[in-house]
Amino acid sequence: MATYTGGCLCGGLRYEARGAPLYMGHCYCGDCRKASGSGFIPFMAFAASDLTFSGPTRTFESVSARGTPAIRNTCPVCASLVFGGPVGETDSHTIYAGSLDDATTFRPTVAIFVKGRPDWAVVPEGLEQFEGLPG
Repeated sequence: MATYTGGCLCGGLRYEARGAPLYMGHCYCGDCRKASGSGFIPFMAFAASDLTFSGPTRTFESVSARGTPAIRNTCPVCASLVFGGPVGETDSHTIYAGSLDDATTFRPTVAIFVKGRPDWAVVPEGLEQFEGLPG
């Protein structure tokens, strides 16, 4: 069984994900671009039951593309963006691939919210593209 570990810049907020991710990709939505300060956020989705978190989090809530709350979790010390979703309140979480201890384990297959992305935020060749959320 594969294990993915990672955390924030200072090491205070950590996670361990067990098993295969539900999916891996790049999100080009405006919220992810602003949250990351980049053209997209690379992400991996896991079932909540496959994840263990340790350390304190600081959460930020905004409205998602679905109109529901979107929760982003950062380290309260170094402010690194680490994962998405309210702990203990959802059946899955999004791990931000930049927080992986071994970044070579990230293998994106999809690009979401490509409609409206800036031209300079290039979608890598071979990713299945969706204008919004996949059906």
